[in-house]
Amino acid sequence: MASLLKDLYSPAFYDRLSNALAVSIPKFDKEKFIKAIFIPEFEAKELKERMKHTSEVLHHFLPKDYQQSIELIKKTITQLRAQGIGEDGLAYMFLPDYIETYGINDFESSVEALEFVTQFISCEFAVRPFILRYGNQMILRMQQWSLHESHKVRRLASEGSRPRLPWAMGIPFLKKDPTSILPLLENLKTDPSEYVRRSVANSLNDIAKDHPEVVLNVVKKWSGLSSDTDAIIKHGSRTLLKQGHAAILKHYGLDDKGILLRDFKILNPTIKIGESLEFSFSITNENPTGQKVRLEYAIYYKKQNGQNTKKVYKISEKIYPPGAAVRVIRKQKFVLITTRKFHLGDHQLSVIINGAEKEKLHFELTA
Repeated sequence: MASLLKDLYSPAFYDRLSNALAVSIPKFDKEKFIKAIFIPEFEAKELKERMKHTSEVLHHFLPKDYQQSIELIKKTITQLRAQGIGEDGLAYMFLPDYIETYGINDFESSVEALEFVTQFISCEFAVRPFILRYGNQMILRMQQWSLHESHKVRRLASEGSRPRLPWAMGIPFLKKDPTSILPLLENLKTDPSEYVRRSVANSLNDIAKDHPEVVLNVVKKWSGLSSDTDAIIKHGSRTLLKQGHAAILKHYGLDDKGILLRDFKILNPTIKIGESLEFSFSITNENPTGQKVRLEYAIYYKKQNGQNTKKVYKISEKIYPPGAAVRVIRKQKFVLITTRKFHLGDHQLSVIINGAEKEKLHFELTA
C-alpha cells in the first residue's frame, strides 16, 4: 500500500505545487525546486521519506525567518485553493511536517499556523510534539480550538490530543492522567459534525485502555443526552465491551444468563495461509422475556514466541425474543496483510456472549 501511496509525490504533484509556490514566494525558482526534489535517491524513498524530503527542500526556498515562512505557506495554501486544488490531499502532509520540524521553538506562531493549515490538511500528527514540549499550555490552546467555528480545527483538538493516536507518537502524561483533555471532549460531545464526534469516541476509547473508570464516569454522565452522544459513548466503550468489563456490560444490559450456545464447531479445523476459517454455532434465548445479545468471537493468534494473542471480532448486537434460536455461520480470512504476520501452528477460536467467553476450539494453520 505504501509503495502506491508514495507515488502521490509525482512529477504532476510537484508541478502543481511549484506553480502555487511561484505565485506566493517572491523570486521562486521552479526549475531549481524541481531539480532539488528529484535527486537520484528520490525513487527509493517511501511515503514518509518523500514527505520529509519535500519539507526539507521547501525550507531552502523560504526565508530564514520562520514567521515570514509561515505567512508564505498560508499564501501558498490560498493559491492552491484558487487553483481548484481540494483540501485534505494526503500529499500535502509535508506542510504540517514543516511546522513540526522548523517551528517547535516558536509556540505562538506555530500554534496559529497549525490552526490555519489543519483546515487544508490535518495537523493531528504535527501537533503532538507541541503537546510534549509545552504540556498543559498546548492543551489549554486545544480547549480553545474545541470551540472553533471550523469543524476541522475542533477535530484537531480531539484527535491531536488522543493519548494513543495510531501511527503517531504517544503522549505519556496523557496516558498517565487524561484529566486535562476531558474539558475539550466535554465541549465536543454534542458537536454537529460526525467527523468530530467520531474523534471524541476514539479519544474515549484510548483513555479506556489505561483508565476504564474515567470512561465509565463519562458514560454515566453523557448517557441519554442525545442519540449522537449515546453513539459516541458506545463507540468509545468498544474496548471495554470487547474486554467484557463488568460495569460497561451492566450499563448496556448485557447479561448472558439464559442465553445458550449450542453446536459450536469449526468446519475446516486445518487451514492454509490465504484460506478462510469457517465455523458455526447456534444461540438460544431461554429467558421468558426478550434479551439483548451481543455476539462476538475471538481468535487466539499464535505469536512468534509460541504464545497466543487474543483479538475479538463483533458479529452482532440485537434483541432476541423469548425462545428465539438463531444459527450463525461465519468465516475469518487468514490472508496476509501488512499489519499482521501469521505464525503456523495451533490457534484457538471462541464465542463470546454478552462479554462472557464460552467454549474454545482449536484449529491448525499450515503453510
